[in-house]
Amino acid sequence: MKCISFEHLSMLMLSLLIASCSSPSAKTAGENETFTLAFGSCNRQQLDQPLWKPILNDNPDVWAWLGDNIYADTPDMQEMAADYTMQFNQPDYQKLRKSTQVVGIWDDHDYGINDGGKFFSQKDSSQQLLLDFLEVPASSPRRARKGAYSVHTFGAEEQQVKLFLLDTRYHRDTITRENGHYIPNQEGTVLGEAQWKWLENELENNEAAINLIASSIQVIPEEHRFEKWANFPKERKKLLDLIRNTAPKNTVLLSGDRHISEISRMSLGNGDSLYEITSSGLTHAYTGYSGEPNRYRIGKVIHQLHYGLLQINWQDQLMNFQIKGAGGVPLLEQEIAF
Repeated sequence: MKCISFEHLSMLMLSLLIASCSSPSAKTAGENETFTLAFGSCNRQQLDQPLWKPILNDNPDVWAWLGDNIYADTPDMQEMAADYTMQFNQPDYQKLRKSTQVVGIWDDHDYGINDGGKFFSQKDSSQQLLLDFLEVPASSPRRARKGAYSVHTFGAEEQQVKLFLLDTRYHRDTITRENGHYIPNQEGTVLGEAQWKWLENELENNEAAINLIASSIQVIPEEHRFEKWANFPKERKKLLDLIRNTAPKNTVLLSGDRHISEISRMSLGNGDSLYEITSSGLTHAYTGYSGEPNRYRIGKVIHQLHYGLLQINWQDQLMNFQIKGAGGVPLLEQEIAF
């Protein structure tokens, strides 16, 4: 049997992706009275994927992967490339990428190591495979960047939406676990120096009407024992302070990872509220969920298969967030005026 090198496999995969129908550009927000973003995370490529059909029925302008887009906990890049190919070729996902602009960021399982951080030996190769999967052109600056973070702008002028995709893996310092709980790293970083500078600059020079900041792990919740920004208290405070001080218009956080959906809300201390919409469980959910504290939670917790949907109504100046399950049935909803 002839062996194929990783370099050849990666270039072959990229060639197949680019040669196939490329993802369309999102419709300009000004073309309609609404703009629709669908989002989700935790998608195991070998499992049934029943939610693409209702997502397609929602006709989103953009689909955003929030991480764990595949499950490939491996340093073997040939194996990871094969996992991405399996997901890329999933028939209903193919329909989505042909009708909808696709963007995204990774989390640990598609990064390559469970709960992994900056010491993963294959992170640069893994990043290129993620960008192949997302059909990012070979000439894109993201190909040379240390980390997969990016910002995407949809619409223009009074109807401009910015989506920030933060990389919580490539530069993240180590955390240790004791008796099933992570011990807070009081000095470590989540984003790393270069990504922090990038984010600060983007937020300071930003006139978008709506700003969505996506993190693969939860930002607001503090009490659960799993991965979260609160495991790095100084970094969490730095992010919240940055949002408060730069005051980007109508900021909402999006997150994944947890295999549940919930909505969190906190005060920024300046009279503004910050919401976080967590959507996690495209192919498998935390069915054994029996409750956990989150003093910022509003509403119930969803622990069945679901995806997130944001519809922006420019005329009525409303953001409507829904968590939708099988058949597109709404399970959770939050309306935010702007």
